[in-house]
Amino acid sequence: MTMISEVWLIPRSTVYAARARGEQPEPRERLKRGPKTELSDEELVLEIRQVLGESDFLGEGHRKVRARLRPKGIRVGKNRVLRLMRENALLAPVRRGKHPRGDRSHSGRITTDAPNELWGTDATRFHTKEDGWCWFFGAVDHCVTDVVGCHVAKKGDRWAALEPIRQGVRAHMAGYAPKIALGLGLRHEWGPQYTAHQFQGELRWLGIRSTAAYVGEPECNGVAERFMRALKEECLYLHDFESLEEAREVIAKFVECYNRGWLLERHGYRTPAAVREALTLKAA
Repeated sequence: MTMISEVWLIPRSTVYAARARGEQPEPRERLKRGPKTELSDEELVLEIRQVLGESDFLGEGHRKVRARLRPKGIRVGKNRVLRLMRENALLAPVRRGKHPRGDRSHSGRITTDAPNELWGTDATRFHTKEDGWCWFFGAVDHCVTDVVGCHVAKKGDRWAALEPIRQGVRAHMAGYAPKIALGLGLRHEWGPQYTAHQFQGELRWLGIRSTAAYVGEPECNGVAERFMRALKEECLYLHDFESLEEAREVIAKFVECYNRGWLLERHGYRTPAAVREALTLKAA
């Protein structure tokens, strides 16, 4: 096996002639197949560190790093980027659960092929020094994965939960009127804000279909859950907010940055804003 691996880059005629004379042919180069990059491993690590330093986000893995290298004219294999990032402790941290998970296939999909067919909504809490615990509510499109609406409030009631939906309807349905959002579904969990009579009543008034996630299956609301993870890791956990007003300003900037800068692997490493623009032009 060693002899074959060393000489496979040499033309066959040279190999056979050397073997006929009872000689071991000298390998031309011990290189891998395919195009050769101009950068050494050390140089590529420097480029990777620069890409990570210039990014607005902290948790980007080797696939997104590889995608961000392409505009700089650097084309390398994902396995090489993964190896170098692993060897230099540059990989994004991964949370591993203590208990085995159940079946995650769900025999279906939660994403859609067009925008404004299904939105997901979720909420989380964060702390401020002056105002104590506060709430963030957001709504995310299941196709584009952009944030269509968000709201930061002291009180996390049903009215606060409705605000991102109202923002999304006004922004993407050209108004706010009865049955204006027919055909749109809303994926949510079973919190009291979402099961409240007023929340469900306003959804029906707008024509929005309520599709609650299965109990104990947060993957059903996975699009909104994934954004919440990004919000926590890239924003909430990094700031010690003085007040609710400061939190509103910082979170609003992050949401804008997310929509215009977050790379989506399933959309060819494009941003949510670019995906929505492309799908909107396609549908026009």
